[in-house]
Order: sequence, then structure tokens, then C-alpha cells
Amino acid sequence: MRGLFGAAGLCVLSALVVAGCTASSGIEALELPEPSREITSSITPPAPVPAAGVPDAAPANAMAPSALSRTAPAISTPPAPAPVEVALARPENPARTGGRLTIYAPRFGDAKPVNFGRASPDRFAVHGVDVSHWQQEIDWKTLRTQGANFAFIKATEGGKHVDRLFRRNWDEARKAGIPRGAYHFFYWCRAASEQADWFIRNVPKEPGALPPVLDVEWYGNKGSCPKKPPRATVLKKMKVFSDRIEAHYGVKPIIYTTPDFYEDNLQGQFTDHSFWLRSVAAHPRERYPNRPFAFWQYSGTGTAKRGVETKIDLNVFNGTEEGWHNWLAQNLTR
Repeated sequence: MRGLFGAAGLCVLSALVVAGCTASSGIEALELPEPSREITSSITPPAPVPAAGVPDAAPANAMAPSALSRTAPAISTPPAPAPVEVALARPENPARTGGRLTIYAPRFGDAKPVNFGRASPDRFAVHGVDVSHWQQEIDWKTLRTQGANFAFIKATEGGKHVDRLFRRNWDEARKAGIPRGAYHFFYWCRAASEQADWFIRNVPKEPGALPPVLDVEWYGNKGSCPKKPPRATVLKKMKVFSDRIEAHYGVKPIIYTTPDFYEDNLQGQFTDHSFWLRSVAAHPRERYPNRPFAFWQYSGTGTAKRGVETKIDLNVFNGTEEGWHNWLAQNLTR
């Protein structure tokens, strides 16, 4: 995404413009040879800075079991705000094990920090990143110790483009012990089945990986699909893609989206999927009312002292450490 996918970065827009979508279910169009300027790249327009005093938001309270999956266990929330704040505060030690995957405290900075008030992402226990070739060379072992406890890696978009660093990032993140998943940026003027097949062709079916991600947004499609398809078409195409991905990988894809696309299409939809929400100026509950979510992409201008030299997208898991381990146990690719 800039991706879970936020303020996300810009990929290079193609100079070619192709025909708009048709109204039929088998929408087709020519494919752009170059990647789109999707929100989920890491170089993004500056996001507005909200006024101080964002309403209180306790991450654990914000999460409903349906946000994670149909089978994910509910994550209990403390009865009073104070214990929640303590449970989700930044830990004193940089790493904690407890016999499972080590959780590293975030050591990221931000080139354009936003005041989230009491809804600060620092109050979440498990941080992660999303990347594409825009991040260039990544030292994944080092980045993990900076707080990359999970990673979403750009794999494909449309039906012809593969991120040139996908396989390197995919393999090196695994070697570093980072749970990682691959994401696909969706083109609205190309058949959903073809895009699902393209993703399957390029992303290994690897037990233990994070679920694949379907990245749906308006931004970045202007060159390849100048007209927005109607909501019914959007939902139908998403379902075709989701069903084919689930049949192959054995798990429902996570849905990454942006506020404008969500408002136009996704309110009340795909309630059995985990959501990854972009919200770079406020807690997601301010941008996506009543939508449970699993991941929050809160910055497209993150920095790390070590591991990556470019700006990087920053994310959090919506829950506690225990909730993270439970979520992994229920949602990994089979």
C-alpha cells in the first residue's frame, strides 16, 4: 500500500490511458505495462494533521472478533480503561519471547509525525511494515529488531505486473523470522479471475504465511480505468477474486482499503474478512465507523535508524500480544 494497504506512497503513473470499464460482469481492458500510483507505495502526499485531542481510543476495545476471521477467538478486553492502557503501552524491553515469536518494541520514527492524541499507535503492542520495490534494499534481520513484527509485501497488480523485488523481500523476510504476507493491487478494468490467477502464479502457496491481501482503492486506477465501476460491480469482482484466492491458499484474503473507497463500496460488506485500514490522520474508528479491523496503517512516512534507508509504511495489529499469537494460530495460510 503506500498499502495495509497509508499516507501511502506513489508508484509511477503510466502515460498510457486505456478504455474504461464495461457494465458486464466480465469487465476487460488492456493492461498497463507500468505499475500504478497506488496508495500503498511509501511516497505519499502530505496528510492533514488533526487537531490535538483525538477522542480516547483503546485498541483492544476497538476490536471485535469478526474483524479477524470467522474462526478467530475473541480477544478479551480489560474492564476499565486504565488496565488497557498499561497492557498496550510500549514495552520497556526491546523484545519479549514467552516461548513464541519474539515481539520487538517499535523503534521507528516518522518524517511527518501526526498527533493522534490518546489514539496513538504507540499504545498498540505489535507493530509491522508494508513494503514494495520503493524501499529498495532492506536488511530484514535488522528491520525486525526495529519493530517489524510482521510485513506485507507487494507482489502483483492487475494481470501483468509483478513487483521486481517481491521474491527477494518474500524470501529474506522469511529468513529473518518475520511473519509476512503478499498483497495484490486490484485493477477495476480487468477480469477479477485473471487477476487472481496472476497472483496465484507469482505468490507461492506457503503454509504459515500471512493471508494474501486484496488491495482495493480508487487512487491509482485513473490511467487504466478512468471510470469508477458501480458498487454492485465492485462487490462482485471482489468476491470472485476472494473466492479464488481462498480456494487456492485455504484462507480468506485480508482486505486493505482507504476511507473514500470504503465509504463508496464496503460499508456492511465482507464482514467475514479481516480488514486492514489506511488512516493516517486519525484512529480508524473516526474514518470507518463501526468497522472492526485487524490492522491499521497509520503512516506512509515512517523511518528506521537501521534496516531500511527510505521512508516506510508503518502499521499496527489491533490487539494485544496474546491476541496476535491467537490471530496467527487461526489465520495463517494452510
